Amino acid sequence: MLFDSTAEGAKKFTGVSNDFAPQEELPRGQPRITGGGGAMTIPDPRHIGNGCEIPTERYADQPYIVRTDDGAWLCVLTTSGSVEGASGQHIISMRSTDRGTTWSAPVDVEPADGPEASYAVLLKTPYGRIYAFYTHNTDRVAAVKTEDGGVFTRVDSLGHYVFKYSDDGGRSWSAERYDVPVRAFACDRENVYGGALRFFWNVGRPLILGDAVYLVLHKVGAMGAGFFAQSEGAFMRSDNLLTERDPARIRFATLPDGEIGLRAPAGGFRVAEEQSLSALSDGTLFCVYRTIAGWPACAYSRDGGHTWTEPAFLTYAPAGGRGDHDVAASLRRVKHPRAANFAWRCPNGMFLYWFHNHGGAFIQANHDWLPYEDRNPAWLMAGREVETPAGRMLAWSQPEILLYDDDPYVRMSYPDLVVEDDRYYLTETQKHTARVHAIAPALLDGLFGQWENRTVAREGLLLEVDGPADTAPMPALPRFLERDYASPTHGARDVRAGFSLDLWLELPALAPGQALLDTRAPWGQGLCLRTAEAGAAELLLNDGRQECRWAGDPGLLTAGARHHLVVTVDGGPKIITVVIDGLLNDGGAARQFGWGRFSPTLREANGGDTLHLAPAVRHLRVYGRALRTSEAVGNWRAGLSSPEDGDR
Repeated sequence: MLFDSTAEGAKKFTGVSNDFAPQEELPRGQPRITGGGGAMTIPDPRHIGNGCEIPTERYADQPYIVRTDDGAWLCVLTTSGSVEGASGQHIISMRSTDRGTTWSAPVDVEPADGPEASYAVLLKTPYGRIYAFYTHNTDRVAAVKTEDGGVFTRVDSLGHYVFKYSDDGGRSWSAERYDVPVRAFACDRENVYGGALRFFWNVGRPLILGDAVYLVLHKVGAMGAGFFAQSEGAFMRSDNLLTERDPARIRFATLPDGEIGLRAPAGGFRVAEEQSLSALSDGTLFCVYRTIAGWPACAYSRDGGHTWTEPAFLTYAPAGGRGDHDVAASLRRVKHPRAANFAWRCPNGMFLYWFHNHGGAFIQANHDWLPYEDRNPAWLMAGREVETPAGRMLAWSQPEILLYDDDPYVRMSYPDLVVEDDRYYLTETQKHTARVHAIAPALLDGLFGQWENRTVAREGLLLEVDGPADTAPMPALPRFLERDYASPTHGARDVRAGFSLDLWLELPALAPGQALLDTRAPWGQGLCLRTAEAGAAELLLNDGRQECRWAGDPGLLTAGARHHLVVTVDGGPKIITVVIDGLLNDGGAARQFGWGRFSPTLREANGGDTLHLAPAVRHLRVYGRALRTSEAVGNWRAGLSSPEDGDR
C-alpha cells in the first residue's frame, strides 16, 4: 500500500501531510460511514458541534454543495478510511432534502480501489447537468521526487485534471471520465520531471460569469518543505460548457496569458495557492489566496482573467477608496496563515470572506515554517464594492468569530457557502468530521450593516456611567462556569457567557499600570482594566483561584486624544478581543495574534461590589454579554455622530 503505517513510515508521512499524522487505516472495501443528523446541543451556535454532520468514511475534506433542480442539496467530498493523502482516497457524493440535517447513502464518484481521486468541486449548468471536477492519479504514480532529492509517497495532488457529470441530480455519475487539457506554465516545465508529470489540486469554487465558466487550479512547481514548496494560481475558462452537452466537445483555455500564474507579492516567498475566485457587479474578477507570509494575497482582472493586477497583500480597504477610515484601512493588511481563505459574492451584492485572523507562524530568522496551524476559530467579515481610481474594488468590515471548537488544536477549513430562502449556511471540515452550519442572522446583519451602524447596543446593558466619576455600583457579571447539579458528579457546567466593557477615555499620559476600571477585592479577585507598555490597554481577570490577562495592540492609544475602547470577554470560544476606535486589534506588526485565549477553568470575573474609575474614563457601559465586533463598531460610530456628547 502507498501509506506506510510503520513507525518510520509514520515519521515520513507526518512530514508530507499538510494536516495529520497517520491513524489506523481501514481495509479497502470496508468504509466506516459516519454522520448525518444528531447535532450536539451546546449553548452557543458558533460551536462546531452544533452543526449537522455530513456522512464520511474517516477522512473528510472539501464538503461542497450545489442545489439541484429538484431542490435537493448535492454534496461532494473527498474521503477515505484513513487520513489525508493515504491510498484509497476517493470522491463520494450524497443528497439532502432537509438542508443538511440528513443525507442519502453515499454514491461513489470515484471508487476507493481506483487511483487516488481528490478535491472535487461542483458546477451546475442552466439545464440541470452537474459536473464534478477533480484531481486524478490516472497513471497510478506511486511516489514523487522532491526538489531537495527526497521522495514523497503521497500522490493525491498530481496527474490529470478530470471531470464526470450527473444528469439525475447526483444519484449517479457518468461511467466515463474526461480530461481537461491544461496548458503548461513555466513552473510545470521547471519541476523535477520537466513537466512530464505535473502537480496541482483545486479547492476553489467554479465561477459562472455571463456565458463563461471559470475553474481554479493551484499549480505546484516544486514538492519539498511544507509539501507544496512552490505554487501559483491558474484558471480554466470554458466558453461552451454551460450549453454543450457532448463532454468531448467542451472547450477549455488556460489563463492567465503567458507563462506565470498568480504568485505571492514581492517578499511573500514562493507559496501562492488555494485561489478563491469571485466576480464584482461590473464583471471584474477578484481572486484571494493564501501565502506563507502571514497575509493573504489578492489580485483583480478586468479582462476576463487574461491579465491581472500585480498581486498584493489583502488590505481592509483599497488605496483610493472613499469613506471614513479608508486611508488607515488601506494600509492595514488582513492577517491569515497557510489555510484556505474564501470570498463569496452574496445575493444582496455584498461579499463574505472566511479567514483565521492571525499572522501564521513563519519564523523569519531561519525561514522556518510551522505549517497549517491555528485554524480555530474561523472568522467572517463582509465586503462591499467601492470605486477607486483603478476601478471597482472591495473593502472589508471588521471581523466576527464565526465558528470554533473548544480544543484549540482542532482545525476547521475548506468551507462552502449555501444561501437558500434568505438563510445562509456554511459547510466546513476539521478533516475527520464535515458539518453544515446555519449562520445566525444577527451576525450577518451586523456584518452587512457595519459601515452604516450608528446605534448604541442596548441589549444586555448592565451599567452606564457618565464620567468622570470616582466610583459606581458594580453589577454582577455572568459566571463562566457553574456547578451542574444535574450531573452525577456535580461537576462544572460551561455557561459560555461573557461580558463587554465599552468606554470612551482620554488619557493625559500613557504610563503603564494606570487602573482605568478596577473591581478587585483585597485578595485580588475581580477585574482590572489598566494601561500597559507601549500605549496598550490590558485586562486582568481573577476568580480567586487563578488569574488571566490579555493586552490589546501596542501604540493605538495616544496621550491627550479621545479614544473608544471595547474589551470583550467571550465565554464561548474563551477569547478576549479588543476594539479601539472601531478597529479590531489583530496584533499588527508586534505579534501574531491580536486576540487572546483565557483559561477554560476560569470561573468568573466578579470581585467587589464597587467599581473604581479613573478620571480618564469619560463614559462607561458594562454589558452582561459579549458584544459582537459589529456592535462595538456601531457604538464607536454612534459616538462619532454626536460630537457634542460623543461619549454617548
